Amino acid sequence: MEKVTVLSSDLLFNSFLHPKYIPAGQNKYYLRNTQVCAPKNGWRHLNSSEIETLVKNDNTAMSWDNIMVTDEFDPKMIKNNKFYGFVRIGRVSSDGLQYHDLRLSIGITNSSIHSCDIGDDCAIHNVHYLSHYIIGDRCMLFNIQEMACTDHAKFGNGIIKEGEEESVRIWLELMNETGCRKVLPFDGMIAADAYMWAKFIDDKMLQDRLKTITQNSFDSRRGFYGTIGYGTVVKNSLIIKDVKIGNCAYIKGASKLKNLTINSSEKEPSQIGENTVLVNGIIGYGCRIFYSVIAVRFVLGSHSNLKYGARLMNSFMGDNSTISCCEVLNNLIFPAHEQHHNNSFLVASVIKGQSNMAAGATIGSNHNSRSNDSEIEAGRGFWSGLCTSVKHSSKFACFTMITKADYPAEIINPFPFSMISNDETKGELQVMPAFTWLYNMYAMARNEWKYVNRDTRIFKIQNIEFEAFAPDSIEEVIESRKLLSIWTAKAWLRKEGKSYENMTDKRLIETGKKLLNGKPEVVKELEVLGENMEKSKRKVVILRPYEAYHAYGDMIVFYAVKNIVKFLEENENENFESLSALFDGERKRVWFNLGGQIMSIEDVNQLRSDIKDGTLNSWKEIHHRYNEIWKRYFMDKLRHAYLSLKHMLEIDEFTVDDWTDVLNRAIDVQNYIYEQVYVTRKKDYDNYFRRATFLNEEEMLAAWGKLDKDSFILQQRKATKKFTESIQNIKKRLLSESSYEPLSILEDRKLATPVNR
Repeated sequence: MEKVTVLSSDLLFNSFLHPKYIPAGQNKYYLRNTQVCAPKNGWRHLNSSEIETLVKNDNTAMSWDNIMVTDEFDPKMIKNNKFYGFVRIGRVSSDGLQYHDLRLSIGITNSSIHSCDIGDDCAIHNVHYLSHYIIGDRCMLFNIQEMACTDHAKFGNGIIKEGEEESVRIWLELMNETGCRKVLPFDGMIAADAYMWAKFIDDKMLQDRLKTITQNSFDSRRGFYGTIGYGTVVKNSLIIKDVKIGNCAYIKGASKLKNLTINSSEKEPSQIGENTVLVNGIIGYGCRIFYSVIAVRFVLGSHSNLKYGARLMNSFMGDNSTISCCEVLNNLIFPAHEQHHNNSFLVASVIKGQSNMAAGATIGSNHNSRSNDSEIEAGRGFWSGLCTSVKHSSKFACFTMITKADYPAEIINPFPFSMISNDETKGELQVMPAFTWLYNMYAMARNEWKYVNRDTRIFKIQNIEFEAFAPDSIEEVIESRKLLSIWTAKAWLRKEGKSYENMTDKRLIETGKKLLNGKPEVVKELEVLGENMEKSKRKVVILRPYEAYHAYGDMIVFYAVKNIVKFLEENENENFESLSALFDGERKRVWFNLGGQIMSIEDVNQLRSDIKDGTLNSWKEIHHRYNEIWKRYFMDKLRHAYLSLKHMLEIDEFTVDDWTDVLNRAIDVQNYIYEQVYVTRKKDYDNYFRRATFLNEEEMLAAWGKLDKDSFILQQRKATKKFTESIQNIKKRLLSESSYEPLSILEDRKLATPVNR
């Protein structure tokens, strides 16, 4: 326990940097001077009349010789202050500054200033202790109890300074409560960095290299001052210690800010509000944190929000995310995550973005062993229903929706776009593959649009795939069709009283395909059971396998044609024959969601190798590699889409007839998407119980608006028309075929016959 000690007067304000950390020939301000730009005409000492005015205004200083000013200095605006150490003050005039309703005169009053550099036109009033800070131009500091920086400040970065022990290094314990996946936070860290570091813990060389790279990315010398960027406002706050604050930030009523970097700029300002406690963290550009938030050991991505009493501990939260009210511990959260409710809880998980946690969701909260909880991994688009409780260890495919229930055992769900429900009456787990495609298209399509529309980042360091159909989700779709074939075949053989114990997967797949491509009533009579999906002895029932199998096929067609059409539109010299030549070979089957950026496992492994052998020696170089992979991602995705289509159709080469059929099919699928967007939204208007709260239809329409005027439905209508026209143009240019008649839905919005339903 530290004790209060007595210091001699000469050490009281001259002990910031120990002499052993000062290089020969330098003074204790040598690093400070590198952080400050001298004014145009340089600094000067106070003249006698200025000193006289300052003394008359109740200012004191250990030595007036240690106060430096510029030629534009009005001493009348400096009142009732105590100056210690070496202080430099920029331009001071009789003008004022205003931010919202706060208006302050330029100058310094009622404050204690210790060894600081103060920029031009600053308003500093009632700052009881301001120590070792460099303050930018036009800053407003008002009613602050303590704002100080130590010589060993790391500003939230997971490094150690000269003379420090390894034990003081700050780690983030992500994805697992035991700390086995710990990473070092650093300014500029994105979700891709955190996941690569936390995921490959078995790669000891990679772990060591990433630690070394992080340590070398920052200056380990002692003596750097805290900084406040220009145009920043800090008011009515208690303790700010070892905090680096960017430009144009707004901090009001904070309780404690310690060991932080707060990134902020004029175009992407960050804001921290009342009663917040933030310790050991990195805050991205354009963030909002307010109303009694507590965050300890964290990284917050750009344009993210923490609010209304949220508690964030040992976690990384990706760009464009919002967490309110709830408790989030030991998590790695990819971009575009939403969690708004006071009674939700998330622990020891990796949530891969575009996700939403409903009220009462307790993901990973149930202890099921005598040790720490393990982990949960959820693919993109994970949505948990009201009062959902899920145990460790569980894994969910992309765009899994979980209905309200207390799930008693661990779950592995391989089906993307599915819905999981717990039927307690029958004592079984039920899974409906392709649920969102079949019954919730409005939400599915709107979410994809929403995430793109809400991405307001100016500088997009983290590359993000927002499209629902991408190599990661489509590979899960392909695997799901295989599983549905196998499990449908087994269900039929059980019904027929036949054994399948000695049958190969190949034979089962062939049998299942015949059933799933045959009469739907045959499959509907079968009880298709999932295998190795829940750690229990009860049944896992697969609902509507016939519809799901064909829905997954439609997804592959739509994914492939959408990418192929875009390529052919942008490259008029290309054709279907050149596509075949361009994309010969095997399909890449393993794709990695690296913080929101989708890349092949081959690219991930090459990235890891280049980090380990020193080809990539800094985070800047690693981020540059991400961007190089991203630049060719469209072609990688196009190749994958083309080969996925070939795989589904089981053909070696496309003919003109094949392309004609596929393109026509894609038009039908796009029309089905638009139809279902309309139908699923229309359900709300037709629902008797939803209408019950309105006195009449006029009141309902006043609240909801007219269905035909729904902006997203109109947008989808335009997209459908454009997609159809694009395909018609390509067919005319490359296939010399007469136009295919689209379904009538585009003309009069009559609902078309569902595709493959």
